Amino acid sequence: MKVIFCFLLFGILCCNAQSPYPKDYFTSPLDITLTASGTFAELRSNHFHSGIDLKTKGTEGLNVYAAASGYVSRIKISRFGYGKALYITHPNGYTSVYAHLQKFSPSLEAYVKKQQYKKETFELEVFPQRNSLKIAAKEIIAYSGNTGGSSGPHLHFEIRDKQERPINPMLFGITIKDTTRPQIHELFGYPLSEESHVNGARSRVKIRIKKLPNGHYISEQISAFGALGFGIISTDQHDLASNKNGLSLINTSFNGSKRLEVDFKRFSFDETKHLNRYIDYTYFAETKKRIQKLFIQPNTPLSLLKDHNSNGTVSVADTTNSVYKVVVSDFEGNQTELTIPIKGLKKELPNPPEPEHHILRQISASENITLEKDRVSVQIYSNTFYDDIALNFEVINDTLKLGKPIIPLQKPIAINFDISHYKKADKEQLFIGNVPEYGDKLYYIPTKKRGDTLTARTKKLGHYTLGIDNENPKIKAINFKNESWISKLRYLKLKISDDSSGIKNYRATINDKWILMEYDAKTQLLIHDFNDAIITDTKHNLKIIVTDNVGNSSTFETTFYRK
Repeated sequence: MKVIFCFLLFGILCCNAQSPYPKDYFTSPLDITLTASGTFAELRSNHFHSGIDLKTKGTEGLNVYAAASGYVSRIKISRFGYGKALYITHPNGYTSVYAHLQKFSPSLEAYVKKQQYKKETFELEVFPQRNSLKIAAKEIIAYSGNTGGSSGPHLHFEIRDKQERPINPMLFGITIKDTTRPQIHELFGYPLSEESHVNGARSRVKIRIKKLPNGHYISEQISAFGALGFGIISTDQHDLASNKNGLSLINTSFNGSKRLEVDFKRFSFDETKHLNRYIDYTYFAETKKRIQKLFIQPNTPLSLLKDHNSNGTVSVADTTNSVYKVVVSDFEGNQTELTIPIKGLKKELPNPPEPEHHILRQISASENITLEKDRVSVQIYSNTFYDDIALNFEVINDTLKLGKPIIPLQKPIAINFDISHYKKADKEQLFIGNVPEYGDKLYYIPTKKRGDTLTARTKKLGHYTLGIDNENPKIKAINFKNESWISKLRYLKLKISDDSSGIKNYRATINDKWILMEYDAKTQLLIHDFNDAIITDTKHNLKIIVTDNVGNSSTFETTFYRK
């Protein structure tokens, strides 16, 4: 009996070790067939995607259900980012997240609006007391929407562990049909030392690949020598969707020996910014395509990269024949292989071309440094850059030229402009803006003024200059007119805009009482719901004050009637 019991216990432990995530605990947050517009950990601007984006048939207002029982631990409403988001903590220690919501369930909506009216703010973040807002499994908690930074109607869904690390929800049994192999679109070789080359090139080079009848790929035979790395552009596609998604797993090998594994099952928010180190950031800045580098460079703190040999790099000797292989997989285990035959060939390479003449400053990645010229200074903190670099630094009049936006930064840099020589009236309306490489629009960077110094923090190199915003924001009524009767309307709508520094805040009152107006930055609409039942008079004197980011303000006043 003891032998049988030990055998059963061993079997249970083995099963748990193979699948540490409960597969029958969470249910789907939607009651429709799931299709994804975004998968977990796929590559986004400056971060890995922390959940799955579930399509809502191109509409808003679908029921959103609690994936398991628990309690509401956080509610956040923002003009940007997740928009309206709800967090539920579950007894098993995990937290589920539901974002870009149109609105909450009636009871939660009442709770939220009470907080908004109490604090007199649309944007809100609250942490309800434990168990004060209990939620049952499969309870309707919200309705799907398009709020915040969403580019279209969908539900962003996450599962996080006790350390607030997002985990692929599909590991918990959330399923999306996928019977199709991932695709490999492009392949690149990277010489990694002075004597290395790929097809005679000293730097990144594109390698031709072709798709085989069996769905796998093979590249042209390359001639190479020395320390090398490779990179790919690859995507996956689900059965019921036309959009391209991210991968679940990448494995590489060299002559049958495992080199690197990229496992996209979990990451932490502290490391997500290092996506810019994982991809070829320069190539992305120039083409908007993301090459996934299949080798680990120094200062790449990503837990999803698992080194099995030489940080994923290979060493090719003269007169040898080798094979490098990449295997990409989606979550359902569909795999695609890419085989790269390599002929070792040492070459005498010409000296690299002299760099273009610029005013270069040597930057040590491990040290703090301040660059100064005329009325401009730039503070660069230690570990802002991943590597030591030579950085172009020029100041011409009120324009700073600080390298090109093709180098990723781990931390923001501080840009300071001395404005003591400007007229007093102008000082209040100045801001620091980013000058794009193409076009003439100046993009406002959040700017602080301390005395005669303007300071902006940014994680992007490039050109910066001073802009002046001397125009007030615009306010326009959309669905009503002054002195009109609007008894049949449920919503009051206005549009607010600012063409230069952008909207900072707004405040709306009716008959001197604060009213909640939800702001959609994408449409620039302010919307009040009369079902809030805050105002019960017949005559309504509406007053809205809108302020931009340098302090210019506009006041809109009108009168309307409703019974």
